Amino acid sequence: MYHLFLIIASFIILSSEISLSLVVVQGFQTTSHQRPNIAKEIPCWDTKNKATSRSSSSSSSSCLYSSQQQSIETPAKGFGKVHKKPTTTTTTTSHSPQTIDPMTMKAEDVKRLLLDLLPSMTGTPEEFRLVETYVNALEEKYVPPQTLDFLNLAMAGEWQFLFTTNQLGRPSPFLRMTELVQNVQVDGLNGMVVNQAIWNLAQQDDEVISPTSLTFDVHGIFQSKISYNINQGARMTMKEDHDLTIQLGKGSKVPKDPQGLMGLIHRAMPTEMFDSSNLAMDTTYLDTDIRIVRFTGSRHEGVRNIFMRKGVMEINPKL
Repeated sequence: MYHLFLIIASFIILSSEISLSLVVVQGFQTTSHQRPNIAKEIPCWDTKNKATSRSSSSSSSSCLYSSQQQSIETPAKGFGKVHKKPTTTTTTTSHSPQTIDPMTMKAEDVKRLLLDLLPSMTGTPEEFRLVETYVNALEEKYVPPQTLDFLNLAMAGEWQFLFTTNQLGRPSPFLRMTELVQNVQVDGLNGMVVNQAIWNLAQQDDEVISPTSLTFDVHGIFQSKISYNINQGARMTMKEDHDLTIQLGKGSKVPKDPQGLMGLIHRAMPTEMFDSSNLAMDTTYLDTDIRIVRFTGSRHEGVRNIFMRKGVMEINPKL
């Protein structure tokens, strides 16, 4: 009888250990399944059409929400008052659809999603809403430099223009703008912002020419230069010494209508970069790779520009 009791007790203990092991293994599998995968390689772009690759998040965030949860109103940030919906944001890219909440992600992962989206944009409202969501998330997570020296160190250098929330003019088929770069030259509380655009022009004759048969034999660099001073924390207040110049490239023909050429460049560029006089810029996000600024002033209040440090990475538009 005593031996029978020991056998039954051993069986019960063994059964409990098996059950406990199954629960532990099942729980680990569930947790592992929810971890995001950010190691997938995707193509990148820039205006020089040089293909390369970088790492980007291609899976969902580890913090997923049920569609039955209620939305939470958050204070005004970034583009203005936003309505944070824990019911998730869905993005569709060249990869599988993603269900994410950028506010719960690391800034590095949100930045990768933003840099993945910008080159493949086709101009849909959903894409612009995604840009707004990503920018708001980055601005929410941004910790600004604590000293002027650190701010200047991070800000100085050449930045390739990527995106503006301002509405651009209608570009002309006779002008191609191949690159737009902003050079920030720092000097303590003062500095200079130089915007440079590389352009190519096909001059029109009296006869009508098909856009497919144009010859872009006039080319050069347009430059917009303006000085600034830093006040009110890190705000860059632009002065009125605005200077515009056009320099023809080597071997270029002379433009027949210089004033008309200036007008075409003005239509192709963001107006806040063509003429920044009497504006101010707040740096709302800044790291080693990208920089986001917010304009304030009577003409461009709330407009955002997104830049990528030139030479850090190359991205090619997805066709």
